[in-house]
Amino acid sequence: MDLTTPSWSTANTTMNDSDYIENVFCINMVNILNILIGTIAVVGLAGNAIVLWLLGFQMHRNAFSVYVLNLAGADFLFLCFQAVYFLRNIFAQFHISYFHIPIFPFTVLIFAYLAGVCMIAAISVERSLSVLWPIWYHCQRPRHTSSVMCALLWAFSLLLSLLLGKSCGFLVNYYDSSSCRTYSFIAAAFVVVVSMIPCGSSLALLVRIFFGSQRIPVTRLYVTIAFTVLAFLFFGLPFGIGWFFLDCVVELHRIFPCICEMTTFLSCVNSSANPIIYFLVGSIRHHRLQRKTLKILLQKAMQDTPGEEGGETGSSGNPGDQETVWCRS
Repeated sequence: MDLTTPSWSTANTTMNDSDYIENVFCINMVNILNILIGTIAVVGLAGNAIVLWLLGFQMHRNAFSVYVLNLAGADFLFLCFQAVYFLRNIFAQFHISYFHIPIFPFTVLIFAYLAGVCMIAAISVERSLSVLWPIWYHCQRPRHTSSVMCALLWAFSLLLSLLLGKSCGFLVNYYDSSSCRTYSFIAAAFVVVVSMIPCGSSLALLVRIFFGSQRIPVTRLYVTIAFTVLAFLFFGLPFGIGWFFLDCVVELHRIFPCICEMTTFLSCVNSSANPIIYFLVGSIRHHRLQRKTLKILLQKAMQDTPGEEGGETGSSGNPGDQETVWCRS
């Protein structure tokens, strides 16, 4: 079975699949998108692997970097599936070799995507709390909140993906049309609702920054989060809406016959863009690009204090001193 089309859609839209195959333009578009997906997936895997290594073993982790670490893990897992599927398509196209990918890894794809959505929302909420209620955030917030929240978000994403995979035939050879539609709608609604959280948090921060009684400087961390949220809204969100609504709106295949490949391509761009955003934001200073080690660039991207010309100290450098100042004030 072709993993670029969900199994519940394949079971109910045989005629649509025939029309889709006969569309020469769409076939050519699919071939081009598959090559782009494989190329971007490889680049994204390298970038997220670097982020995982630096945040996991080379840097001191704070509240925000814990979420970024988990987001990089979700993106890495998502891109792994895309890279393997790309290799399978290449081997099949050139008749070099062919290996069958069982359907259950698609549940892993959904799991990784949902986890990434949750991590982006959590990062935005975390940043809003640190700005809107700084004293509570630095003095009364439980120390391991980020780790606990990440564990809960991973668990919830796993549960939802398992329910969706079981009812839609991704885990076992069983397909329940009614349950599949229900869980698909729940997953789509969940993605849309959770996606509104970063928008609301970013809007609240903008109002607080520009119209608050006290001027709040725009730090690198705010820029990093803002670009990450924008990348998700433009590139990552269409994947969740398109895939999970396929079962609810069958006519979607007629209107947009290549929607699966298009949204998958955009989602790969989103997962691959996050490491580039971190290193790019960390390298910019006073409209100049600086050439420094990736570790320093990532530290600067996580910086939550305004930098000075002579030197910059960020939250990733010594967060304990900053919290002491907040609590004493």
